[in-house]
Amino acid sequence: MSDQAKDERAPDEAETTGAATEHTEGSVDGDYEALVRLLKENDELKDRALRVAAEMENLRRRTARDVHDARAYAVANFARDMLSVSDNLRRALDAIPAEAKASGDAGFKALIEGVELTERAMLSALERHGVKKLEPEGEKFDPNFHQAMFEVPNPDVPANTVVQVVQPGYSIGERVLRPAMVGVAKGGPKHVAGEAPVEPGPVNEQAEKDA
Repeated sequence: MSDQAKDERAPDEAETTGAATEHTEGSVDGDYEALVRLLKENDELKDRALRVAAEMENLRRRTARDVHDARAYAVANFARDMLSVSDNLRRALDAIPAEAKASGDAGFKALIEGVELTERAMLSALERHGVKKLEPEGEKFDPNFHQAMFEVPNPDVPANTVVQVVQPGYSIGERVLRPAMVGVAKGGPKHVAGEAPVEPGPVNEQAEKDA
């Protein structure tokens, strides 16, 4: 082949080689951009999946809590109504004069025993459904479960100690059906610094809302 022919072909081969190189570089750049895009989309999908999983777990927990509360507190309103009946039974028993109780009349004695048995049976049934009686005499005053009705000066008893229960309270689970009405000591040594002071009046908002 002549030198002239070689010279004529040389530019064509150079152009072909350059074009192939540019095509290869462009393909690599495109693949890299596609890979970056796919990695970003993968991260977004992972983040979305984690959020959905977290939301489902929160929903599961809320549902479980709602079911638990429904089972535990379904009888709350009914139990509160039954407490009024129990109170009336106790008032009826307390209103019987001591002389009448000691009279020895068989019929009257049987009536008293029947009322007492009814009261015990009712309280026992409520207890089986999670209702707990609150008789906090001697305990430290707790505004979440007790309602202070009056103060009793007594330097020998720590301040804010329940010294008298006017009316027992009742709770169901962690909720108060009715706070115990109490009298608290005043003038004695304090329990611990920082404890809540006694505040007479209704103290349990949940019980008042449910009433």
